[in-house]
Amino acid sequence: MNTRIAVSAGTVYWTALDSPLGQLLLTADESGALTSLSVPGQMGGRTVQDGWRQDPGPFRAAGEQLAAYFAGELTHFQLELRSSGTEFRQRVWDALDSVPYGETTTHGRIAARIGASRAAVRAVGGAIGANPLLVVRPCHRVIGADGSLTGYAGGLDRKRRLLGLEGVPLAP
Repeated sequence: MNTRIAVSAGTVYWTALDSPLGQLLLTADESGALTSLSVPGQMGGRTVQDGWRQDPGPFRAAGEQLAAYFAGELTHFQLELRSSGTEFRQRVWDALDSVPYGETTTHGRIAARIGASRAAVRAVGGAIGANPLLVVRPCHRVIGADGSLTGYAGGLDRKRRLLGLEGVPLAP
């Protein structure tokens, strides 16, 4: 089960992992909880900062699970996640965590799931776009109400690849 609590100040650990999506940048806090996963060129993605400590140690479980996911052998991540966001964003991210492997949902269904009004669909989209944990928090599973692929911070080509990996039928 993915768990999430607020990010605390302190040492930021990072590592880079090769993947079919390109080199992933992972960050973790002092407890080893995963705080971000970014892909190359990601809109709003993280970049290594001065003072961060490169250390692959805190990322062993994440690396193993990501490798199994990309090999088609893992359908649900079991990692401790910590992310910082407003209460509304946290509710949206929790709803994303409940979208099953190989299935899709819409912004409207996420809004309904968290008890937000129909008018909040745009805000739901903003919260999804601000997801700091690509792949492990499955924002790639959110599509348009008409079934079309909608924006993805990692790019639509990566979204197609992730959905294809999960066996989601995609329109040509």
